[in-house]
Amino acid sequence: MKRVFNPPSVRKPFGQYNHGLLVPPGASLLVTSGQLGISPEEKIPPDVASQAELCFKAIGAILDEAGMTYADVIRICGFVTSREDFPAYMTVRDRYTMEPKPVSTLIVVGGFTRAEFLVEVEVTAAKVL
Repeated sequence: MKRVFNPPSVRKPFGQYNHGLLVPPGASLLVTSGQLGISPEEKIPPDVASQAELCFKAIGAILDEAGMTYADVIRICGFVTSREDFPAYMTVRDRYTMEPKPVSTLIVVGGFTRAEFLVEVEVTAAKVL
């Protein structure tokens, strides 16, 4: 079982995440590439929430193929192109987080490979075998 670390000497997390998670020995580890907000049909929604939804659905499919679920996610790293997109991104992200909450990083970037991309998400998951 994953152990949660939120030391009292560190400021409480800003949102639905933990400062640290310890994965037990023998766990299977999955690392995803960053997923962009584009559908299999090459459609890119115009807003960050819809793009984030596509990112998390793609990650869900990768997790499923690996025999994992969002309950196995230990780290989420999100990248957005605007600070104003934080709330919309976090609303979507929080629907996909399970207990214990994963560790999480959110970074504002200058852009992605195509100007219409507004968000990219990658995760690390671990499952005890």
